Formats: sequence, structure tokens, C-alpha cells
Amino acid sequence: MSIQITAEHVVKKFDKETTVIPDLSLVIKEGELFTLLGPSGCGKTTFLRMLAGFYPLDGGHIYFGERRIDCVPVHERNIGMVFQNYAIFPHMTTAQNVEYGLKQRKVDKALRNKKVKEILETVRMEEYADRLPAKLSGGQQQRIALARAIVIRPDVLLMDEPLSNLDAKLRIEMRSTIREIQKQSCGGITTVYVTHDQEEALAISDRIAVINKGVIQQVDTPRRIYQYPANIFVATFIGFSNLFHGTVRIQDGKKQVQIGDCLLPVLRLGNNVQDGQKVIVSMRADDFTCVSEGGIWCKIKSDTFLGQNMNYAVEFENKIAVETEDGNELVESVRTARHFYRQGERICIMPDAEKLNVFTDDGGTSLMDRGDDT
Repeated sequence: MSIQITAEHVVKKFDKETTVIPDLSLVIKEGELFTLLGPSGCGKTTFLRMLAGFYPLDGGHIYFGERRIDCVPVHERNIGMVFQNYAIFPHMTTAQNVEYGLKQRKVDKALRNKKVKEILETVRMEEYADRLPAKLSGGQQQRIALARAIVIRPDVLLMDEPLSNLDAKLRIEMRSTIREIQKQSCGGITTVYVTHDQEEALAISDRIAVINKGVIQQVDTPRRIYQYPANIFVATFIGFSNLFHGTVRIQDGKKQVQIGDCLLPVLRLGNNVQDGQKVIVSMRADDFTCVSEGGIWCKIKSDTFLGQNMNYAVEFENKIAVETEDGNELVESVRTARHFYRQGERICIMPDAEKLNVFTDDGGTSLMDRGDDT
């Protein structure tokens, strides 16, 4: 049976000088695959370890359903956990590894055998039941770790960077496997998944919490987070966005944003903006077309061929771009590109106004009407 996880004003300090999580409140719904996403050191693994009971809370409470869990010992929380390094026993076979948690719970041998057989079929590892981990691939070992965590029928499944040790191709395969197994097992186990990989989070999650410095920046579905970032941090962390200084222009009720000499109708701009208001505008690296005039001028600094795409590092003219450590970038599909640009070329681009996002001048708040269509 799936349960809801509720965190209320959770605080974690490692010493008087270091507060990792200052005040975190969050509701994770029954049966959902919920991802904590953020850069290294943002507090996502710390929060996961508090859910598991490995770290005590310095403030607030955590509930599994109606049961307050932060005062319950680790072994009484009925959680399954999948670690970054698999943490499977090298001297045990696949079946013995999966069986371990059931033996600890003193489950009858006949029932243990039945459950192990069923879960190995679920993770497609039944033919490797008698094989030792040293003779298995990384992906197969991760399937064992997943099977061992699920076979005990946990109330909550916690996954800490489970794919980071796999190669790129296997990560793509395993993230689909994890989502499929999570939905099939026990009617959908409430799962908390930690990663710093944006693409992985977008592909696997029901909802995502984007975290920075222990503070939740946005909680939403993958599509809404990508299309409607709540602030500049989310816009630049999820995918790549170019940032521009802009000004709101309102004439006869028509809302536009001016970037340099380029005037763009932004239909989704909210009603709380004012004419002449200074804003920051974000544009995804591929949301533009090249035009002969009337757009935004930039110079190609370098070009990189990436198979399906050409990536261009660019410098926008007239200081209209917000300076960032990552610089500015344009991406064009190799298949549809009419021309490949070279270092030193000047081009004029027209942003896709329907896909722009507009924020307050400090970047802290979105000014968009997010709608309900995503």
C-alpha cells in the first residue's frame, strides 16, 4: 500500500556555522516517483538520509502517512534503499542478495523462495539467480539492488544517485526500467529519487523538487518545470537558457517585451506587469530562428559539432545579455540547419516569443501566466 510523505519545517545543521537545510516543507503523494534535483551540496541527499533515519532532524517533523517517523529507529521505518554504489554482497549470489532482507524479517523459507522468484522475473534477472555479482554487469548489479529493495514490500523506496556509476547508454536503459518497476511493484511504491542529472529527472519523474542551498525553488511536473520555471535558477539549471535584459512594453492592452531593438509579443505575460518595467528574459538555446534583420545580433565565438546538433558559443551585442559563468549558447539541428556558421560570423536571431519566460529584474520570480494546459 502506498503512503504519503509529509515534511514540515525540517531543519538540518551539521554545526553552528553550517545549516544545510534551513526550513523545508514538502508533500510527496502516494505512489509517485518524486525526484529531488539540484547541484552537488544543495541538501538533497541530506534530506533523503533524514527520511531514511540516518541523520537526525534539528527541527521540524516527517510523517509517513499519519505516522510521525522522525522519532522512529531506522529498522522500524520499513524503507527500501538503492545506493549509488549498489551495496550488494559480493560473496552472495543474485538470489541470496535479494533474499537477504526477507531472511532478516524471518519470512518463511517457502514464501521467501516464491517472493525472490517473482521479483527476479520482474527485474528480468531470473536466469542469473545463481550468479555472483563479480560476473554481472553494472546494470545487472543495479537490478539486483532494486529487487532487494522492493522484495520486502517497503512503504517508501529511497534511491540515491542510483545510475551515476553507469555509462550513458545504460543509464538511459535503466531509468526506463526503474520507472516501469516502480509503477508495477506493490501498486506503485512511493519513491524518492535523488539526482543532479536534469535529463534523468525529466525522464523518470512524476514530479520534481528543484533544490538550491537547502531551499526548494519549485515543485512541479517535469514539463511544467521546463516550460514554466519559477525563477532564474530553475531556468538555467534545467536545460540551458540565455538571459537578456528586457523592458515590458504595453500599448492598447498588448503586452510585449523589448530586448535591445527587438520587440516581442509575449502572450503568456501575466497581468501584474507594468509598462516600462525592467525584467530578465530567458530563451532556450534552440528556441530561435535566424533572420536577416529585426532580431537580436550576436557573433559566433566557437562552434561544436555534436552529431545531431551544432552548438554555437555566442556573444550578444550591445550588452543586452546577462553575464553568467556559462556564457551564451545557440543550438541548431544538423538535419534542418540551412547553413553552418563559423567563428567570427555575425548572425541575427529571432527568439520564439511563445516560448520565452520573463522574470523580475532580480531573477527571483516568474512574471508568466503559467496556465493549466501542461
